[in-house]
Amino acid sequence: MKLESEGQSRAESSSSSERRPRVRRNITAAIAQDICADRYPSGSPLPRENDLCELYGVSRTVIRESLKVLESKGLVRGKPRVGTTVCDRDEWNILDAEVLDWMGPYIKEFDLLGCILEARRTIEPAAAEYAAERASAQEIADLDKAWRQMRDSAGEPESFTDADVMFHTVLLTASHNQVFRRLSSAIHAALKYALHASNIAVENREDAVLVHGQLVEALRMRDKAGARECANRMLDLAVRDLAAAEKAIGRTK
Repeated sequence: MKLESEGQSRAESSSSSERRPRVRRNITAAIAQDICADRYPSGSPLPRENDLCELYGVSRTVIRESLKVLESKGLVRGKPRVGTTVCDRDEWNILDAEVLDWMGPYIKEFDLLGCILEARRTIEPAAAEYAAERASAQEIADLDKAWRQMRDSAGEPESFTDADVMFHTVLLTASHNQVFRRLSSAIHAALKYALHASNIAVENREDAVLVHGQLVEALRMRDKAGARECANRMLDLAVRDLAAAEKAIGRTK
């Protein structure tokens, strides 16, 4: 009986440790989404730990761990004897994948999709022009592979988005500009979010497939002007798709 009891105790302890990260993630997301929904506006204090425990039905340990995560992402700031305060939205790490998920249906209020498009307008045409001059044969082959995956999954938004993100990531790398390469890593999550929102909002992706293929060909031909033109045409399509995405987000909200 003693061995059985010890075994059961260990099993319960193991099960509890397995559940705990999941509980913490769920509570972190719940608090974050309440912040995004302005239940806790910027500049306002969060409820005390004991009150948060009661509100979300978890222990103080879980609340403390969740607040640490939120603080690391710029959503809140804790101070001794003051408590935890919601940070201004300008301080949030909006390029973080989890933060993007938490913002969810409120994303339109942040105009993040429009901001990402503005950043791409500034970066991608120049990156395409540099890539036409500097891209290695392997990088062009990788772009061609990503384009073929886009073409072959045009009817599957999730797979299409994965290939689309890979295409733009390789394009920035192929520019052989160190700053563009770092930007590629920095905006990866936001770019994926924006492309996914656009790709699920439109029914026909043939225009996008066509212009991506033309960009690959321009790089093969080392046509800098042609590469820049293709990048600008891609972004013109992105404007159209962004409008469709924002309408879809509005309907969902």
